[in-house]
Amino acid sequence: MAYSMGQAAYTAEALAALIRNPQNRREVVKETIEKLGGRLEGLWFAFGEYDVVLIMEIPDNVTATAFSLAVAASGSLKDFKTTPLMTAEEAMDAMKKAGEAGYRPPAG
Repeated sequence: MAYSMGQAAYTAEALAALIRNPQNRREVVKETIEKLGGRLEGLWFAFGEYDVVLIMEIPDNVTATAFSLAVAASGSLKDFKTTPLMTAEEAMDAMKKAGEAGYRPPAG
């Protein structure tokens, strides 16, 4: 399983609905991720470009994309971004592989 970060920005209509009827969306998001075989690590409301940030452990990129499509298709978001995350150990493995890749920059 891999980690992904999701960032969501609500539409004005969705924010108005949440103000009229305050709801903790964490449980709905958790259930959706679990139904796809993943686990919600955490969910936070945020200020700025995105209203919600979440970290999820998800089986693969196809499943992460399925989650993104499901929430985007709801119409309640004006933007949703998924970012795959790596552990420090995975990043070290990637650095080692990059050192063995043999890539040469363009000759000048």
